[in-house]
Amino acid sequence: MGRIRDKDTSPEMAVRKLIYSMGYRYRLHGKTLPGKPDLVFRPRRKIIFVHGCFWHQHKGCKDKHIPKSNKGYWKPKLEKTVKRDKENKKRLINDGWDVLVIWECYLSDMAKLRKTIKKFLGKA
Repeated sequence: MGRIRDKDTSPEMAVRKLIYSMGYRYRLHGKTLPGKPDLVFRPRRKIIFVHGCFWHQHKGCKDKHIPKSNKGYWKPKLEKTVKRDKENKKRLINDGWDVLVIWECYLSDMAKLRKTIKKFLGKA
């Protein structure tokens, strides 16, 4: 568990590289914002989270599962993460931020992801 990273993960790095190549500039890991968002676009008041499907329990995704061993540990841990994500998103929206969650499984279709990001962020 100690080797599990909470920032600079492979999916996050792929999204950062894509967004930068599209001409957008951002700040990383907004420490003063709820949930420490992965990408912060302050002038646009927009935030992007890059979530792993397992760790954040992406509904309908094949990677969303509870490990068979030690369910008493994993189930509450993953449920707590999902609850915290919802609370952080709600707080950010109430503070006037637009929030986009990019799930790890979305990286399989970069063309579609590019369109989603462009629609969310607007003109570069």
